[in-house]
Amino acid sequence: MLVAVLAVPLSVLVASLAGFALARLTRRTAAVVVAASLVALMVPATALLVPRFAIFRFLGLTDTLVPLIAPALLGSSPLYVLVYYLAFRAVPTDLYDACQLADLSPLRTWWRVALPLVRPVTGALTALTFVLTWSNFLDPLIYVYDRDLFTLPLALRSLSLLDPTNFPVFLAGAVIATVPALVVFALAQRRFLRYDDRSEG
Repeated sequence: MLVAVLAVPLSVLVASLAGFALARLTRRTAAVVVAASLVALMVPATALLVPRFAIFRFLGLTDTLVPLIAPALLGSSPLYVLVYYLAFRAVPTDLYDACQLADLSPLRTWWRVALPLVRPVTGALTALTFVLTWSNFLDPLIYVYDRDLFTLPLALRSLSLLDPTNFPVFLAGAVIATVPALVVFALAQRRFLRYDDRSEG
């Protein structure tokens, strides 16, 4: 839960800032960055495990929660930045021009004007990031060795060392793993429905 609480908002914050900055670039510059992001998306995540592990081990950060939270400082995935980029590009340019005339800084324009207009995107990416962070098994398996720092997927894996016929324990673990994700998706769906009602109104 600690990893999710720290990584999810940080990831959404960084991705939204990067997407807004990308949307305000010239079309030619933005096209180059978007192309580079698409190339980065084509790189399998498993291909980055060894260099990432080497970096965190060199920094002495293995067996801590830092390697699980650090990807959020980069927006977790180029996909999130591209989604925000498309959302911010859909905002009328006249609105950004009005913000400049009102002498709003780019940061205030992002916070007070652009971000409220893309709330459904923020809700969707928040739910997606939470589920991926909550169910992440591979990264904790590589970086975390101390049992006191085990995330939920690693803790559920340790249940396999118990009696394999102890089904109540396994079912309880499955419920604990599933309920938070369902709650997040239910909250996100309510936000979408409210936004649709306001749009129709």
